[in-house]
Amino acid sequence: MRLWDKGESTDELVFTFCVGEDYILDNRLVPYDVQASQAHVRMLAAQGYLAPADAEALCGSLAELGEAHARGEWVVELADEDCHTALERHLTERLGEAGKRVHLGRSRNDQVLTALRLYLREALATAADQAASVAEALDELAAANPEQQMPGYTHMQRAMPSSVSEWAGAFASEIRDDAEGLRAAQRRAGKNPLGSAAGYGTPGVNLDREQTTQALGFAETQWPHAAAQLSRGKAEAEAVFALTLLAQDYGRLAADLCLFATSEFAFVRLPAAFTTGSSIMPQKRNPDVFELLRAKSVGVAAQLGHILAITHKMTSGYHRDLQEIKAPLFRAFDEVAGMSAVLARAVPGIEFDSARLQAAMDPGLYAAERANRYVTEEGMSFRDAYRRVAEELAAEANSQG
Repeated sequence: MRLWDKGESTDELVFTFCVGEDYILDNRLVPYDVQASQAHVRMLAAQGYLAPADAEALCGSLAELGEAHARGEWVVELADEDCHTALERHLTERLGEAGKRVHLGRSRNDQVLTALRLYLREALATAADQAASVAEALDELAAANPEQQMPGYTHMQRAMPSSVSEWAGAFASEIRDDAEGLRAAQRRAGKNPLGSAAGYGTPGVNLDREQTTQALGFAETQWPHAAAQLSRGKAEAEAVFALTLLAQDYGRLAADLCLFATSEFAFVRLPAAFTTGSSIMPQKRNPDVFELLRAKSVGVAAQLGHILAITHKMTSGYHRDLQEIKAPLFRAFDEVAGMSAVLARAVPGIEFDSARLQAAMDPGLYAAERANRYVTEEGMSFRDAYRRVAEELAAEANSQG
């Protein structure tokens, strides 16, 4: 019997449509729902709603169920709808009446929100660490090419002198900043919604929400109760926004490498293990990995748009629409994790062609430096120096022509 079953029949098509892929996605949330359920059980016991022996049995069984799930011995099934129902079913099968008591003072609404926030805290920290690994690889690439000059570009035209170390260091700096953004995105996920139930508390039941806040390591308890459901999607969107900025830097790095690896530029040689061959042209090695990185960076932004669109103009309180946030949220984290792993492995194998880079350092790159020198050495205004250098360069070009 389903948790919400009141004896009325439900069309199975409606049931499967409403559940969707939620039961599959919820396998990711099992360990976090176990943590939250253990904290809730201990709070119920402290408030006198559970016998100490029942509370210990429930917490022990929850731990065992979490471990068994991690070993692949059970999964959330379609009939369960979600991980919360699956855990309660297993508890009731194991412990009988005590298993039925675990839901007091909770709704699946605050259960999933709590599990998602526990997941977000961990996933954001992991994503930040993965980004830091990419930044470290870029730092090492910069250190390996300390004196190598290369053109700096504006409007995709050669503009001013730069260097490999500055190019790689700039990406490292921004990716490290993105990692800080991921850590900062944990703020909204630091509010404890457990005990807000369906969004309006639990009349007649005296819960100690501060106890679960401390037990689960949340920074604060979310008040008032209705704020919990009103906040749905915000922590998720903020997390995916931070992922989007990181993915954007990954995409721009990949775009540079695709361009620099062309025969027209030939500034870099991509590691052979991170290129693929053509099915028809024997001479080709293609930067497929980096092209896909460029494309996947757009996909992460699409997940952010999906999440924001779900809650756009939604009224207060709980709505089943919110279930649809999980898929784009998890997809964004998975995409960025894959991108981070590939770049951390690929960057150390990138090689720069010193001869090609040096040949690209044409005299025009030093025009701004020449104008500045007229200002500092001859006291000219910059605007006059700018025009003088432009005239000199034109004359030099004419003489060479």
